[in-house]
Amino acid sequence: MADLCAEERAIVGTVAEFVDERVRPVARDLERADTYPGALIEEMKRLGVFGLLVPEPHGPARVSAPCFALVTEELARGWMSLAGAMGGHSVVCALLVRFGTEEQKAAYLPRLATGELRATMALTEPAGGSDLQAITTTARRDGDAYVVDGAKTWISNARRAGLIALLCKTDPAAEPAHRGISVLLVEKVPGVEVSRDLPKLGYKGVESCEVRFDGARVPAAAVLGGEPGRGFAQMMSGLEVGRIQVAARATGVARAALDDAVEYARTRETFGKPIWRHQSVGNLLADMATRLTAARTLLVHAATRLEQGHRVDLEAGMAKLFASEAALEIATSALRVHGGHGYSTEFAVERYFRDAPLMIVGEGTNEIQRTVIARRLMEDGL
Repeated sequence: MADLCAEERAIVGTVAEFVDERVRPVARDLERADTYPGALIEEMKRLGVFGLLVPEPHGPARVSAPCFALVTEELARGWMSLAGAMGGHSVVCALLVRFGTEEQKAAYLPRLATGELRATMALTEPAGGSDLQAITTTARRDGDAYVVDGAKTWISNARRAGLIALLCKTDPAAEPAHRGISVLLVEKVPGVEVSRDLPKLGYKGVESCEVRFDGARVPAAAVLGGEPGRGFAQMMSGLEVGRIQVAARATGVARAALDDAVEYARTRETFGKPIWRHQSVGNLLADMATRLTAARTLLVHAATRLEQGHRVDLEAGMAKLFASEAALEIATSALRVHGGHGYSTEFAVERYFRDAPLMIVGEGTNEIQRTVIARRLMEDGL
């Protein structure tokens, strides 16, 4: 575990107990039915999970970035969808803490910290994802308000979120384009429509939706930080937190897959001995454990640098890239260890196999992560 204080170790331990006692026994049935885990979300609220990044006086107590990452990992170890339920919400909290006006902080952070108000980010559009400077959603100034038109897609928790951190163009003619981009804090006002839920390979139970904005009027004071044109840099900062969170989801899924593979290999026997003693299976387990350890090391390193106040697009990109690829490899290897049982829905490994690909494409594809890493290497080196 990262170098956490005793109180933070206790927080991670409490979430681990919640996962073992309350999540793992029901995750399979909820996932197969694609059922929203309302009861578990309510327990997460009582545990303070939605306010981990909200400091006093608006929240009970902010935890460090490494603690936040390890709590996320524990939730994903039980069921990745639960980590997704607090992921974008936590990024919005971080954006408000860092960039919000005092009025914005007072209006939103206390309710976000308890989970009474849920938040989500809206970046990706139907015609484009990674090229955020090319977004077409606009917010036109009209007196003391902005009128928002456009569409976003793959918005997690969109139906249950009451606050959307919307990336949009407040000055479409600005050059360079990023100078005309702002983040608007949009509530569910008339003209905001969650149009449909998207069908998914995995990541069940938590909705991912298309959201349309048709003449939605929001106050001019809804611009994050109060000054338009700063949204691109603000969101890039928020995505550092988001990519650490996605890396933590990946290590959580990988841990679950490795744990299940080790237990199966210990108890399953062929040719008169436990299958882990067969070299082919033992080698799979060894590689799985090594990849997981490397992924967690990158995760904790990125989170520690973030906590120290450093720019971490390089470290967060590395952690997200390596951990997500490792999670898919480890989930695949766990399926191999289980043999035919790994292909059965009676065992959890097929769920890990379906959940893992999300982390490869979510919060910026791994191809984008490689571009970010290469650019930073050219700028500053390691």
